[in-house]
Amino acid sequence: MNTFIKYLAIIAILPSAVLADDYAGMSPEEKGLAIAEKADATTNGFVDSTANMRMILTNRHGQTSERELRVRTMEVENDGDKSMTIFDTPADVKGTALLTYTHKLKNDDQWLYMPAIRRVKRMSSSNKSGPFMGSEFAFEDLGSQEVEKYTWKYLKDEELNGVATYVLERVPVDKKSGYTRQTIWMHQANLYALKIDFYDRKNSLLKTLDFSEHKLYQDKFWRAHNMMMVNHQTGKKTDLIWSDIVFGNGYTESDFTKQSLQRLR
Repeated sequence: MNTFIKYLAIIAILPSAVLADDYAGMSPEEKGLAIAEKADATTNGFVDSTANMRMILTNRHGQTSERELRVRTMEVENDGDKSMTIFDTPADVKGTALLTYTHKLKNDDQWLYMPAIRRVKRMSSSNKSGPFMGSEFAFEDLGSQEVEKYTWKYLKDEELNGVATYVLERVPVDKKSGYTRQTIWMHQANLYALKIDFYDRKNSLLKTLDFSEHKLYQDKFWRAHNMMMVNHQTGKKTDLIWSDIVFGNGYTESDFTKQSLQRLR
């Protein structure tokens, strides 16, 4: 199951119905991995996409501030995706951009461009748990969530808001992750995430990400248009509202380089 774009946009191709017998005789670990791999396989083939996004930050007192962003993604064969997140408003962050190369078997590469000082800063993998631009999303939440980066376990079937889901647990392989584990409620028929609970390094519930307003594109790709990340420990939350999603933009490798960060318009 692939964030920021595959993970946060939750692209998924509508699969055929999954039969319970598909997982008969499997251990919870084998079943969890099999479901995750099946969900991941359905995300292949989108090639590239672009979208607009409103980011609404809400503090513990209910006060809000808004930011407008653009997000571009390109699929990479046999590896994670490349993505670029660009801030258009407010004025104090306009032109700030994050470039992410996600990988299946090694740490993601991330670079942040800060227009005020005209500098591209490489983000350290040891800082992946830090907040992204004051939001409740960490830097590690912004890459596609490759199956290989976790160990998996099926927990149970459960109904969530009237929808049949698989409840899975995944544990990050990377010891520098800000999370000990995550619990995912996955739509059984369409294999996209509906909810994720994140547990901190003390194994306490830290955040919950809820996905809603899923829409189907090109009869193949599911996207969640509303995402809400609530921090249970601080009382803050971040809402992401997606619009103007377009596939097939003809992006190439040259559109996702450190040099291209400084040429953004």
